[in-house]
Amino acid sequence: MLLFFATTLFAQKKPMYTTTYEKGNGNQTATYQETIDYFKLLDKDFESIKMIEMGPTDSGEPLRIVIFNPDKNFDFAEIRKTKAILLLNNGIHPGEPDGIDATMMLYRDLATGKITAPKNTVIVNIPVYNIGGMLNRNSNTRANQNGPESYGFRGNERNYDLNRDFVKSDTKNSRSFAQIFHTVKPDIFIDNHVSNGADYQYVFTYIATHHQKLGGNLGNYFKKDMIPEILASLKAKKIDATPYVNIHDEKPDGGFEQFMDSPRYSTGYASMFDVPGSMPETHMLKEYALRVKVTYEYMLESLNYIEKNHTAIKEMRAANRDNYLPGMKYPLQWAVDSAQVTLLPFKGYEGDYKTSEITGQPRLFYDRSKPFEKIVKYYQTYHPTLEVTIPQSYIIPKAWYTIIELLKINNIQMYPLEKDIDIEVESYRIEDYQTTTYAYEGHYPHSDTKIIIKKEKVHFTKGDFVIDTQQPGVKYLLETLEPQAVDSYFNWNFFDSILQQKEYFSAYVFEDTAAKLLKDNPALKAEFEAKKKQDTDFAKSAETQLDWVYIHSVHYEKTHMQYPVYRKMK
Repeated sequence: MLLFFATTLFAQKKPMYTTTYEKGNGNQTATYQETIDYFKLLDKDFESIKMIEMGPTDSGEPLRIVIFNPDKNFDFAEIRKTKAILLLNNGIHPGEPDGIDATMMLYRDLATGKITAPKNTVIVNIPVYNIGGMLNRNSNTRANQNGPESYGFRGNERNYDLNRDFVKSDTKNSRSFAQIFHTVKPDIFIDNHVSNGADYQYVFTYIATHHQKLGGNLGNYFKKDMIPEILASLKAKKIDATPYVNIHDEKPDGGFEQFMDSPRYSTGYASMFDVPGSMPETHMLKEYALRVKVTYEYMLESLNYIEKNHTAIKEMRAANRDNYLPGMKYPLQWAVDSAQVTLLPFKGYEGDYKTSEITGQPRLFYDRSKPFEKIVKYYQTYHPTLEVTIPQSYIIPKAWYTIIELLKINNIQMYPLEKDIDIEVESYRIEDYQTTTYAYEGHYPHSDTKIIIKKEKVHFTKGDFVIDTQQPGVKYLLETLEPQAVDSYFNWNFFDSILQQKEYFSAYVFEDTAAKLLKDNPALKAEFEAKKKQDTDFAKSAETQLDWVYIHSVHYEKTHMQYPVYRKMK
């Protein structure tokens, strides 16, 4: 015991624990190698800290986690029996390095005893998530940001924005993140960022996982208890905060909406597993030193809150799954409820418009000599615009191995059918969808997807996978396998092969076949003639009419537009 105390005391005095940021002028941030070397040093000198290499990244460098546990136990299965786990993510956008520098100091201060180590909470930190972006160091790409002097780049080694990749998982980074997430199984998640958008007085803004997406008592607790108490602790340290100012090229005076973090984003991903998450968004125009300070304090006060309330947090997370049982409704799409308004005290600057020297058109500017405090409208309540009934299970043919692989990466449990079998299911046929005309994060995503629902017996074969919805990833299943969900696998193009016909006809041959088909089917003939009378364009197009008959014939392939994920309701 005396030896440990002496070692700790000596460690506190060692100048080698000064970070790159602290050695500089307050406007400099650690490089990737300096960050990793610093945590290696802490790992070597303190038994309470352990750095572990996890999965690969697109850069070729491994993703790492750094654990702080004063009990010196780094077995997550054992840890979660009695303690809460806080997961920190840094450097997802390496041009926003505030969290990288702040976390290095936080770990040092915990290890050396400068701040009291938690007894009921273990901290896990991803020091740099976007390693490729951090290695792409420069001083120019953050055109609107006030420091640091040099920093990393937003895109990763393959130019992906990793904070759009948590569902589609195009990168090795996001797949390794899923491995980390489901190994650690955090209770609370923080992903450190820097904001863009309007100008205002605050250094610190934040995105909190939307409470309605979290659901139930957990969502209400996060909104009404946890976040307000953490913000009150910051206020006591003279750090004012406001929700992320979710506007661009407009003045915030007119009010703004709470950001709805869909599953493509880090906190949206975490919420699918009942993990409350937040994104500190320090203001880009404030000095770097101020931004690092408030990021440090937010993490510290979050840790203090978790430490006091670890039991309640873990219990509410465990109970939240009861809100997502088979037969219950689950919202797939949301819209702001403009009738529900929160009056938010806001500290801003007067904004106005003047003629641009560049374009000659009106441009927005903020006058920092005219600060104001006023009440603005804040819209934080949404209402579901589309809901689905939660099935007992999903069935996916084994041929869709890309989807099966993604589900397994995200700790989704499933079992293969032992024999060929016919099962009564709900099936979806894609009726319509819209597709972007420009590339977005390596895809041309779909939206406004319409489906036709049918109850039928479908033949499945040995090895096709059955996925019970009653597991911790139930919300993940609903958000990815329901094609109308915002970030579904369908909308991210994983099922695009079903959208193209593989067989067709030659008109001069099919004319006779079509004529016989209509002659032999009076009901179909009547429907065909009615459509010609009602639809002028249809009546004028021989090609469209033949195509209509073909689609209504036995020759039309059943796989076209047939969504290959099936819902077993009982």
